[in-house]
Amino acid sequence: MSPRMVAGFVIVVGALLLASSALFTVHQTQQALVLQFGEPKSVIAEPGLHFKLPFIQDVYYYDSRVLDLDPPGQDMSLIDQRRINVDSFARYRIVDPLKFYQTVLTETAFRDRFGNILNGSVRDALGRTDLADVLGSKRQDVMHEITLAVSRRAEEFGIKVVEVRIGRTELTADTTQATYNRMRSDRMAEAADFRGRGQEQKSRIEADADRERTIIIAEAQKESQTLLGTGEAESRRILNTAQGKDAEFYGFFRAMEAYRGAFGEGTTMVLSPNAEFFKYFNNMTGK
Repeated sequence: MSPRMVAGFVIVVGALLLASSALFTVHQTQQALVLQFGEPKSVIAEPGLHFKLPFIQDVYYYDSRVLDLDPPGQDMSLIDQRRINVDSFARYRIVDPLKFYQTVLTETAFRDRFGNILNGSVRDALGRTDLADVLGSKRQDVMHEITLAVSRRAEEFGIKVVEVRIGRTELTADTTQATYNRMRSDRMAEAADFRGRGQEQKSRIEADADRERTIIIAEAQKESQTLLGTGEAESRRILNTAQGKDAEFYGFFRAMEAYRGAFGEGTTMVLSPNAEFFKYFNNMTGK
């Protein structure tokens, strides 16, 4: 190989090396920051082939898509003193690579710093909220408050917060047990109240029944006494009528009733057979 060919080959290789050092590609999902000796020189957001000073300028690439930030979950206290486990996440986009570089340099450092900011905003918002609001209809208002708080801090990092969400909200073991105990106590108190009201209603029903029973018995006794009196009066009337018609027969009938009442089973009497009581034993006419 002639010296001229060697020189040409060296020139070509050098040109290729120079071109590879001076050219760089920005993909559609990227944005680039050109640095010269560590100092930012330009921001390139348009995809395509771009030039830089070879060997003295470097390129930092940042993703231009929507990115996820998912910091570790945390335990916190609500305004009603209940402790919960909260797992929050955010979606963001890098809109100012220069400020992002100057603030945190890398996405790893950003995740650490902004993750703490996100957790702090969640903790501040939920610290003024009770569990019913977190799990109920006011959840959207709480999320809006957290999003505003995080968005106010986003500008200093050169990012735009797209969305903030609370993914998991669970009571801690101690809070769960305390909630269970409180619910159990509430149910027991409610059951005791039901039993008390039931006992009161039972006593009222029994009192009404006893009063009604007393009234019914009293009315029945009154009616029975009335009927008995009427019967006795009718009996005396009949007896008086019978006595008026045949006094001798009436005397005989009364004596027979007396004998029936006096001579029961096993009755022993020591009387003279000539006594007045036995006058009908010797003569049907009592003579």
